[in-house]
Amino acid sequence: MPEQAGPSRTYGWWLFLLLTGALVLLAPVFGHAGQLCAYSVAGAGGTAAVLTGLRRRRLARPVAWWALAVATAFGTIATAFWAAEAITGSISVAGIGLVDLLYLAAYPALAAGLALLPGRAEISRGAGLTETAIVLCTGVMLAYVLLYDPYVLDRGRALEVPVAGVYPFLDAVLFGMASRLLIVEGKLTRPLALVLVATVLLTVSDVRYFLEVASLDAIAGTTLSTAGWAAALVLIGGAALHPVPDPPAEPPGPITNAWWMLLLHIVTVLVGPASTGYALLREHRMPQHDLGDVGVPLALTAMVSVLLVIRMALATRLAERQATSLTHSLAEQAAMQESIRHMALHDTLTGLPTRHLLEERLAGAAPAGGALMLLDLDGFKDVNDRLGHTVGDRLLVAVAGRLRELLGPGETLARPGGDEFALLLPRIAPGEVDARAEAVLATLRQPVAVTGHTLHVSSSIGVRRLEDGAGVAELLSDADLALYAAKAEGKDRHQVFDPRMRREQAGRIRMVERLREGLEADEFTVHYQPIVTLRGGRSVAFEALVRWTPPGQDPIGPDRFIPAAEDSGLIVCLGEWVLRRACADAAPWFHTYGTTITVNVSPRQLAEHDFADKVRRALDDSGLPGAALTLEITEGVLVRSGAHAELTLAHLTELRSAGVRVAIDDFGTGYSSLAYLRDLPIDFLKIDKSFMPDDPTDAQQGALVRAVVDLARSLRLVTVAEGVETAHHAELLRTLGCDRGQGWLFGRPGTAAAASLRLVSEATVTVRS
Repeated sequence: MPEQAGPSRTYGWWLFLLLTGALVLLAPVFGHAGQLCAYSVAGAGGTAAVLTGLRRRRLARPVAWWALAVATAFGTIATAFWAAEAITGSISVAGIGLVDLLYLAAYPALAAGLALLPGRAEISRGAGLTETAIVLCTGVMLAYVLLYDPYVLDRGRALEVPVAGVYPFLDAVLFGMASRLLIVEGKLTRPLALVLVATVLLTVSDVRYFLEVASLDAIAGTTLSTAGWAAALVLIGGAALHPVPDPPAEPPGPITNAWWMLLLHIVTVLVGPASTGYALLREHRMPQHDLGDVGVPLALTAMVSVLLVIRMALATRLAERQATSLTHSLAEQAAMQESIRHMALHDTLTGLPTRHLLEERLAGAAPAGGALMLLDLDGFKDVNDRLGHTVGDRLLVAVAGRLRELLGPGETLARPGGDEFALLLPRIAPGEVDARAEAVLATLRQPVAVTGHTLHVSSSIGVRRLEDGAGVAELLSDADLALYAAKAEGKDRHQVFDPRMRREQAGRIRMVERLREGLEADEFTVHYQPIVTLRGGRSVAFEALVRWTPPGQDPIGPDRFIPAAEDSGLIVCLGEWVLRRACADAAPWFHTYGTTITVNVSPRQLAEHDFADKVRRALDDSGLPGAALTLEITEGVLVRSGAHAELTLAHLTELRSAGVRVAIDDFGTGYSSLAYLRDLPIDFLKIDKSFMPDDPTDAQQGALVRAVVDLARSLRLVTVAEGVETAHHAELLRTLGCDRGQGWLFGRPGTAAAASLRLVSEATVTVRS
């Protein structure tokens, strides 16, 4: 593990540079062989420093530093062999052969290290390569024109140390790699700066060594050249020991300051014409009178080259601006696309996934098992109608927040639409599903404070266990069926999907289709059950009851087709037909015998804006006065709040002004609120048949009936007892003061003709008596 840079580490690299630098400076006092030995020791220190940095520090780009370690090692070994040869005098001190081969081996390793050091090389491998090639070619040109041509070719003789002529060209390669490091990094850290200084020292030392060899010095490799080599190795070691970490690799971007790049290109472009002119002047190949013929074209060539560089720089800057603008535009477009995708897949109100995203996740989760819960809020529509959509929206946000708190890892809460939420539980155990559903129900039963209102809501939940092979549409449909079953069972509960629910759903769909066909084919009839006075037994009214007998089939009971008509909305058409038929049948009864008609009205009918108009038209078309019609509704219709309740109350108030009367059906089985009995437009109170005692001696049941009758009498309401089936029931009701009765004891539902015969019979009996 790399060590942290403490105080000793912070100043250790300074101490290393001071000691080895002092050794390099003092080396000449030891004589030629002694100074080579000192330089070998300094080089060994540089190699050891690089290895130490690799072992103890987290050096960025370690491969580059290993290459530099190899380079310093070759340089150190070469100097050591040179020192050994100087001491033994085995060959000339210039050291051809093995020493130069070792020195030459250091250059590829050093070039590789310089090439791998740039921090952006891993991301943008081609960054700065063009500039590197330009500097390299310029360096080779300068080495050839300023060194090799004048000192080797012009003198017509080979160098005493032939390998010395290679070093300037190798230095051109190193200088090109060093320029790439400067170009790509832009802003250098201190370790990289030390490596660049070492490269410059090595280049200067090689040039000095070349000049010494070319000048036939007695001892090639004097203090200036060998000291420069040793100092270069020391600086590389100091760079490896420096405690400041290299900056992390950065993403590709502008490789350096544009003006420095422009200056570099201009200088390199001018080197060619300048070198050509220098070479011609140096060799006296350009007479005075030809100066214009050669000098002017060279000068113009340089000017055109500079202008071309400037033009290319301007074009590059324009391209960079356009690229930057395009990058920003693409980034904005990507962000916009992501935003659009998020909006498409997430509900804007609650931020929850929409149905589409739920389906995507459900498709991936189904093979692994788990469960899908589909829930909606009971009575949410009433909140919207009574308090407005703003309160309803805030209620949805509050519910979403509560449900989020119940989510576990990997689970999804979605809002498919409206007041419906979905919980996708991918890995829940089958035995935990019921407990989880009950926890959701318990959470949602807690009161919710919304904009000054304390709302009490509940929910119904349909659960579908996930299984491999089940499609997304099938899972959602099955969960919806289970939700429907939960609502049908009374709401505020959960139901787990069972395959029989599909059969029931198919049956409901078929029932709706048959209902529609039956309405079109006029397959329905209206039967009438008498309502009699308990004192006297005379038929004072009939209740209209719809019956359905498809041709060639057995009758279908109301308990089967009425719920389907309610769910599908066909009850509106069916109810209007029953109303018109009943009014038409009852008109002659009323005009002849004073008998009225009672018609059941569905909440769906009362929610129609033109309901009162339809009743008036039925009365007008049949000639039945409003006083002869009683509309029978359930308790829940009037107890509800919201827009529908207000509309219902408006309809009933308008119709009562026309003489139509209102009866509450099945009193005692629902809300049984005294407030609506007192305040709402009600004329009749129908006592549910469940209050009829089976045991004549059941005093408690009789007391309940007496309480209801007394309550109705105090409110001046007419009481009608339903389900009267025995003479005991009739006698008890008469004793308790109930006004009217209805049940099989007095007559079963029959056709309009049977009702007419009953009235005729009763009238005949009355005349005879």
